Amino acid sequence: MQLPHITPTADAALSQALLDAVNNKTKPLGSLGRLETLAAQLGLIQRSTAVRIAHPAILVFAGDHGVVAEGVSAYPQDVTWQMVENFLADGAAINVFARQNNCALHVVDAGVNHDFGARPGLLDHKLAKGTRNFALEPAMTRQQLEAALERGMALARDLPGTVVGFGEMGIGNTTAAAAIMHKLTGLPLEHCVGAGTGLPPEGVQRKQQVIAAAVRKHAGAVDPLDILATFGGFEIAMMSGAMLQAAALRKVLLIDGFIVTSALLVASRLQPAILDYCVFAHASSENGHRLMLEALGAQPLLQLGLRLGEGTGSALALPLLHAAANFLNEMATFASAQVSTGAQ
Repeated sequence: MQLPHITPTADAALSQALLDAVNNKTKPLGSLGRLETLAAQLGLIQRSTAVRIAHPAILVFAGDHGVVAEGVSAYPQDVTWQMVENFLADGAAINVFARQNNCALHVVDAGVNHDFGARPGLLDHKLAKGTRNFALEPAMTRQQLEAALERGMALARDLPGTVVGFGEMGIGNTTAAAAIMHKLTGLPLEHCVGAGTGLPPEGVQRKQQVIAAAVRKHAGAVDPLDILATFGGFEIAMMSGAMLQAAALRKVLLIDGFIVTSALLVASRLQPAILDYCVFAHASSENGHRLMLEALGAQPLLQLGLRLGEGTGSALALPLLHAAANFLNEMATFASAQVSTGAQ
């Protein structure tokens, strides 16, 4: 399987032009803080000093996980398909936030254990009715993994616009994400495992024990794709593929919370330059997310204590992209406003 090639955004001349453009705005140097570096990042991605946020979209990937049979979630597996129904009924938090920010929302059935039938607003890319239980066997076959990556890439190719946000839904997917994080970062497992949907301390301990046993059982899974196939979910794998393709097309990637970041972690081990295209929406309160962000060298935009998933952080960060683009494009310069720099 051929993965997309991602070109680094580094461009010394354009970086200087963007810095000059930002510094010549009618404001003290650095006074717009993180928005200034965000504007420069957008410019490097789009190879221009005039950036645009056009037709933003959020992809929410849904899938079930066989490892739920090990008692690693506070909620039953049926909640996955019930929440997909909620998305389709326009009733979830992500629907509210996407709507208020004029952002298209696409719900993808990557592998939910439910028959939805043909439904308006649902993209059916179901690979199976959930992954297998990775406590007993690899979560997916290599063929399923490659199919998930390819379908994710195809979804990203079909999207118009300059910004793609990522979200997910899948009971048990914090277990998969924690296993991926542990294997790819080498961080102690206890630093990677959290409460997910609200496990009590004894539940978190149970989750940690299940992952530890599975890691020992699948000790041969060492490269990123083997790790993804062994411990991941169809929604995580499909996200990784979509991220790779979106970055290859020089789109801005809005990265949500713990599970979405685990998909990016895999993608970044395959194509490190993908990180140039990523805007990290927030730091989740899920245990492990901050450490995963640190491992990626990421600086999240928001600190809101979120841990919902669904792409909610991506939607909430979107106005900051607009703000960065708008000040770069529309704010007066000292020359145009005839304001003396000495007054600053």
